[in-house]
Amino acid sequence: MLRIIAGELGGRRLRTPAGRLTRPTADRVREALFNILGPPPEGAAVLDLYAGSGALGIESLSRGAAHATFVEQDAQVCRTIATNLRELGLAERATVLGRPVRPALGQLAVRSPAAAFHWIFADPPYANSGTSGELPWLLDLIGRSALLAPDGLLIVERAARDADAFASALAATPGLALHDRRRYGDTALSWYRPAPPEPP
Repeated sequence: MLRIIAGELGGRRLRTPAGRLTRPTADRVREALFNILGPPPEGAAVLDLYAGSGALGIESLSRGAAHATFVEQDAQVCRTIATNLRELGLAERATVLGRPVRPALGQLAVRSPAAAFHWIFADPPYANSGTSGELPWLLDLIGRSALLAPDGLLIVERAARDADAFASALAATPGLALHDRRRYGDTALSWYRPAPPEPP
């Protein structure tokens, strides 16, 4: 079982979906990630895409985020996330969307800018490697929408073997600027911020 690293629920265990290949972010990677992020801003909303166990969103709630939205298309995995939230007393601060990421983001993109997310976590299946699969359209949609707060961060997790090709190909995504990159064993993390507006 996974554990919550820190915050009000630090040390508590998380259920993981039985028989599902959800590849949760390892404890040491989550610890390093949240040490860099620091505490969430007051009133922060976070979005956990391809949520799997929900560990990233739940860790954010434990550390003080006001609300977390989890997007996961597997119904059994969604039930596990809901169980974790209920057992940890977090259900009232969370929303679980049981659908694929693309239509879920289409729904969320109509939110007002005031309801933008301060942190967005994206951890698509590693089978969609390099620049194929989910990530090009995902970053494009986020970069062109108001989903990410002006002072927000998008954190993308990839296999380290794909990190260089991925970062090089997508560094110039409209609306997003690559802020930082880190590697932790077989895992690579990339941070993106909203790009400053181009001068007229």
